[in-house]
Amino acid sequence: MENEFIESARKTIRQEAEALHSFASGMNLSFARACEIILGCQGTVVLTGMGKSGLVARKWASTFISTGTRSYFLNPAEASHGDLGILQSEDVLIVLSSSGETDEIRPVLNYATEKNIACIAVTQNSESALGRSASVLLCVSVEEEACPLGLAPTTSTTLMMALGDALAVALMEKRGFSEREFARLHPGGALGRRLWLRVSQLMHTGEKIPLVDKSASLKEVLLQMTQKCLGLAVIQEGGRAWGVITDGDLRRAFQSRGMDETLRAEDLANREPKSIVHSALAVEAARWMAASSIQQLLVENEVGELVGVVHLYDLLQAKVV
Repeated sequence: MENEFIESARKTIRQEAEALHSFASGMNLSFARACEIILGCQGTVVLTGMGKSGLVARKWASTFISTGTRSYFLNPAEASHGDLGILQSEDVLIVLSSSGETDEIRPVLNYATEKNIACIAVTQNSESALGRSASVLLCVSVEEEACPLGLAPTTSTTLMMALGDALAVALMEKRGFSEREFARLHPGGALGRRLWLRVSQLMHTGEKIPLVDKSASLKEVLLQMTQKCLGLAVIQEGGRAWGVITDGDLRRAFQSRGMDETLRAEDLANREPKSIVHSALAVEAARWMAASSIQQLLVENEVGELVGVVHLYDLLQAKVV
């Protein structure tokens, strides 16, 4: 029984993969024309569709919005009851319908024609009312659905979904849509945090930095490290970090010299501490820590002055790692 399920899954996925390959090979200038129309849109890209096509249209709208193309999903069933007003002459209408003859989309098409709104049709039936009335036709015809009955939209909706992604990516590339712009639109997600969160937003500053003089005693170093809970003490001189003392430095000193109370901070310090500029992305700090097998970094400004300390725990709390 289990093998039957697995074989069925493989058959479906292979069939859809083959359809995608064939679809990609058959891509033509209609796709380029659709991209040009969307790029030239002075208003909003309005997407509509019913049933499974409507669900795909919602995905298109969501992907467009998050990648720099202003868009909106219009429910065609609601459109005839006042929502047609959302469509303006400067907009572009994209209609997804497998048959191209869906009753609910007819009023939307008629309104778009009256308003002279550019229409991009996504359908299997190029001779349908939708196919004939569109400014550009993107045909997603398939020989057969993965559904064994040939009824449930499966392969066709896979092609529609891939087509929407292809459009979004082509538009991103043409506009030069950057990681920074993506981050602005995704400030609440994990990807966004990795792209916009800066070290300066997470670092410990001012009195929270565990500072000691070069002449500080071993006891003073231990007290400062304990009070500030960052696992290190920093020796500052002339606004710059002269050196740093970590838990590891203390352990190595104890192993070689025992609890020698004559030890001073300058005897314990590492004169080449790892640091990062405050304007760097927090994810860069995480990579630097991982590469150096450390849990904290000194933070400097553009002229090399000490301005803070960032700890791995800060990055974990911010969900950067």
